[in-house]
Amino acid sequence: MASSAFEDIAETFAFLDDWEDRYRHVIELGRAMAPLDAAFRVPATRVEGCASQVWLVARIDGHGPGARFDFQGESDAMIVRGLIAILHALYAGLSVAEVARVDATAELARLGLDQHLSAQRSNGLRAMVERIRKLAAATAAKTAAGPA
Repeated sequence: MASSAFEDIAETFAFLDDWEDRYRHVIELGRAMAPLDAAFRVPATRVEGCASQVWLVARIDGHGPGARFDFQGESDAMIVRGLIAILHALYAGLSVAEVARVDATAELARLGLDQHLSAQRSNGLRAMVERIRKLAAATAAKTAAGPA
C-alpha cells in the first residue's frame, strides 16, 4: 500500500549500491523538506523516544473515514529529517483509516533501514511511526464522532 512517492524512494535505494550513498540520499530528502514553523516546535508536538529533537504536526483534509492524513515534521538532526521525509512519503495522502493498515516495518525494511540504523535511531523511527498512527487514529475517532 505504498504511495508513488515512497515507491520512488524505494527505487532510488535499489539503484544505490552503497549504504553511504543511501545515507546521503536520506539527508538530501531531509534537506528538501519545508521547515516546520517554530510555533509548532513545542512539547505537545515533540516525539518522545527519539534521541534527537523531533516534532510532528498532523494536518487533516476533510472529515469522516475518508479524511486525508498529512503531517509536517522537523528534527535537529539531518538524518532524522530525512527519516521524517521518508515517513511523509509513506503516509501523506492516505485516509486516516488507511494509516493504521500500513506495515511501516515491512515498508522501511525494503529500504534496508532496519539493517543500517543504530539502535537509538531505530527506536526513534518506531516512536515517530507510533506518533503518526496515534495522530491518525485520534483524528479518525474525532471525525467519526462528528462535529462537536
